[in-house]
Amino acid sequence: MSFLKISNLRKSYGSLEILKDINLEIEKGGFLVLVGPSGCGKSTLLNTIAGLEPITSGEIAINGRSVADLHPSKRDIAMVFQSYALYPNMTVAGNIAFGMEIRGVPKDEREKAIKQVADMLQIGHLLDRKPSQLSGGQRQRVAMGRALVRNPQVFLFDEPLSNLDAKLRVDMRTEIKRLHNRMKTTIVYVTHDQIEAMTLATKIAVLKDGVLQQFGTPAEIYNNPANMFVADFMGSPAMNLLTARIEKSGSDIAVSLARPNSEPLKLAVPQANGALSAYAGKDVVFGIRPEALTDPDGADRNAKMVAEGECLIEVVEPAGSDTFAVTRLGGKEIVARLRADARIAAGQTSRLAFNLDKAVFFDPQSQQRIA
Repeated sequence: MSFLKISNLRKSYGSLEILKDINLEIEKGGFLVLVGPSGCGKSTLLNTIAGLEPITSGEIAINGRSVADLHPSKRDIAMVFQSYALYPNMTVAGNIAFGMEIRGVPKDEREKAIKQVADMLQIGHLLDRKPSQLSGGQRQRVAMGRALVRNPQVFLFDEPLSNLDAKLRVDMRTEIKRLHNRMKTTIVYVTHDQIEAMTLATKIAVLKDGVLQQFGTPAEIYNNPANMFVADFMGSPAMNLLTARIEKSGSDIAVSLARPNSEPLKLAVPQANGALSAYAGKDVVFGIRPEALTDPDGADRNAKMVAEGECLIEVVEPAGSDTFAVTRLGGKEIVARLRADARIAAGQTSRLAFNLDKAVFFDPQSQQRIA
């Protein structure tokens, strides 16, 4: 049963529609990540859940109860902001306890709650300090501690790690994941970082221009993108998206990929992709992730359909555990992810393996998934 359910939600400012018929639901204890580029509406959606923004139409329900018309203080949610929003004149302990004090929680209960979250977040030694004496990561922990003592039904995080440096962001991401595993509280988390989305979420909602592009598990979003936007946005490096011509001979289907100064590269397509038959003689967009395009020795041995072809390597980028190679197919530069010790050199033609089990195809006009 869904714990947080958003139905047919719309949000407009005058004639400008920001959120367009959003439908989402997450189970109790789930971790929903709202992801998308700047201006896509993800923070606005979070604010409607919090009650900081009124909705134009639709419904928001928490644990089976409508909260769409409730004041934020009545929704039993707690929010962690990007800016931390700590009171500079209060100590860490004072910041954590402030909400409880306002609600009239007895002092002994406040002190017990402060100690509990301080131990959980490893900030017990900071309780007497002011926010100005803390690092960015420590301030973020305090902001999280202030939310945790509320013990709400739903936690809302609005890009909480965007002000931190890269290493600290990774450390805090792990901390939030560990916290969720321990507490099993329902979380809605906003980010523009798709790596954060993939690593934290039990469900991901990808937004663009106020429209929900796809909603599913991280594996579903990554492996079965609904359209070209999701395919390109989720993944680092991004999915290779290149023009291909569909060719049919009897019941066999192949994709033909243009190569510079050479005959097109033709790859047989698994019969499971029968939807491509309707595109025989037409161009489609062929999508394949870098890890599904590799050196033959590094190809997935469990794959049912691996095709190989000669490609001119333009650039080689050693990256420690992997080697990335850039070649050109279908009129575009594409990236292959090879083993660290793969024998490959720029300016030479090398044989690459295409794991077609992982290939996806899109209609070039609608940009929606074909197969």
